[in-house]
Amino acid sequence: MTINAKKSLFLYHSNDNVRNEPKTIILMKSSHLIINALAGTLVFSVFGCDQKKPHEKERPNILFCMADDASYPHMGAYGTDWVTTPGFDRVAENGILFNNAYVPNAKCAPCRSILLTGRYSWQLEEAANHVPYFPEKFKTYAEVLSDSGYFVGHTGKGWAPGDPGEINGEPRHLAGPPYQSKTTEPPASYISNTDYAGNFRDFLDERSGDQPFCFWYGGYEPHRAYEFGAGMSQAGKKLSDIDEVYDFWPDNDTVRKDMLDYAYEIEYFDKHLRQMLTLLEMRGELENTLVVVTADNGMPFPRIKGQCYEPSNHMPLAVMWADGIANPGREVDDFVSFVDIAPTFLELAGVNPGETDMEPIEGKSLIDIFYSKKSGTVDTSRNYALIGKERHDIGRPDDNGYPVRGIVTDEYLYLKNFKPSRWPAGPPVTGYLNTDGSPTKTVVLDRRGESTPHDYWRLCFGKRPGEELYNIQKDPGCMNNLADDPEYEDIKNRLRDRLFSKLKEQEDPRMLGNGDVFDNYEYAGEAHRNYYERFMQGEDVPAGWVNESDYRVSREEWKEN
Repeated sequence: MTINAKKSLFLYHSNDNVRNEPKTIILMKSSHLIINALAGTLVFSVFGCDQKKPHEKERPNILFCMADDASYPHMGAYGTDWVTTPGFDRVAENGILFNNAYVPNAKCAPCRSILLTGRYSWQLEEAANHVPYFPEKFKTYAEVLSDSGYFVGHTGKGWAPGDPGEINGEPRHLAGPPYQSKTTEPPASYISNTDYAGNFRDFLDERSGDQPFCFWYGGYEPHRAYEFGAGMSQAGKKLSDIDEVYDFWPDNDTVRKDMLDYAYEIEYFDKHLRQMLTLLEMRGELENTLVVVTADNGMPFPRIKGQCYEPSNHMPLAVMWADGIANPGREVDDFVSFVDIAPTFLELAGVNPGETDMEPIEGKSLIDIFYSKKSGTVDTSRNYALIGKERHDIGRPDDNGYPVRGIVTDEYLYLKNFKPSRWPAGPPVTGYLNTDGSPTKTVVLDRRGESTPHDYWRLCFGKRPGEELYNIQKDPGCMNNLADDPEYEDIKNRLRDRLFSKLKEQEDPRMLGNGDVFDNYEYAGEAHRNYYERFMQGEDVPAGWVNESDYRVSREEWKEN
């Protein structure tokens, strides 16, 4: 069985680093399953709803679907006309559409670590970083559900990139054993040939009887690279379909084409979601399956993916469960975080995390929202989200990261940049490695130094102050930093105090004087470790996720400055 994954994606394990090379995947199955359908029976809050509680009925199946690099609001259900997503829209129409879902860390590996453990990235030691060695101590919800009688598996991109470690000499599958044997002919270059829906069918066929399942569909789309112009040539999209281009990019044909290619790949992800829903419906299992559809981080464009702005961390999220969700078709405005996913799945399965080997969970189950009949605000305590990051892609001296913590409310986004002297997307000399290569990135780099309405290069790649504050209701693109405006001093101070108070409760090393520990964790990708030092010594260290043209400053110029 082979995977032909997307160009310029990487799966780091031992010394095998480039994910677009064929990989042999061995399907791992547990030698035994501990069947305990009533483990850790919990008491659930039911807000005036006559739904049965999970421990009073069959435990639901779980289908978790995650696109790779898609921002809110780029799904049809949110009103984005240039992205067509009937699968996502079906889930929203028959369940709940969340308007304020946030990922705490907008990068592939740390996001997935958060989802699987129910803990913030700053509570996950090495797993706070991108491309880490995943700590053995952190057990995932997939592993716990497997121990509790669920049939567990994944297709496409599970937990990655990084080294998940081993169990009994075999690779640890943090999101469940892989199902990757089925392939298909992709409709455009760089779209994965993984037949996600076909692999889901294989997974279901292998299940025993009516055993409940938990399956992770990790699409590689819309991660880069893209076939330039495919959105127009393959899907018939037009440049005029784009209703708005963010102000931190130039609005030209190249950028609009790039956005349409991104939309086309989201639609491919949605196509396989629709096939999975149809498969469950044909087998009579859709009604008792909780379907969760989201993305791991913002779109792979400058100033979004890997950063901490509104489009970076604000995620699409829709859930459907005919047997459990009250008053389907609702929109909910409560702030929900990806730390809430694991405790939701465990509670539905009747598993008490405190009676497992999992480290304490920080998130809060979403069951109260599922069983409520309310739209809008359901739980008034869910009125903020915490975000941040440590090391993402390398490229700085000593493989250092760009540490940030932030808090989002219904009106404001506050950010604390702990090391403002560092380059937020990586230094110019090493190609700004925390921004994927793309036509839009090239356009922004080409415009450096031009007299334009906005300094695109500074906004996307320039250094930032120690504090940032944005009114995201009026300024969702986060263009106007209010942190130094005396009129907003009280708001900034209140948000900072609230943020730091929460982080101290969570024992964030940044609050305890030990924040540099995140820089000292070793980068698991050996081929790129110590990138800056090796590059500056003249070594050719290829970084396949950026373009050669992204390196705009020579080593000699950098040394002189």
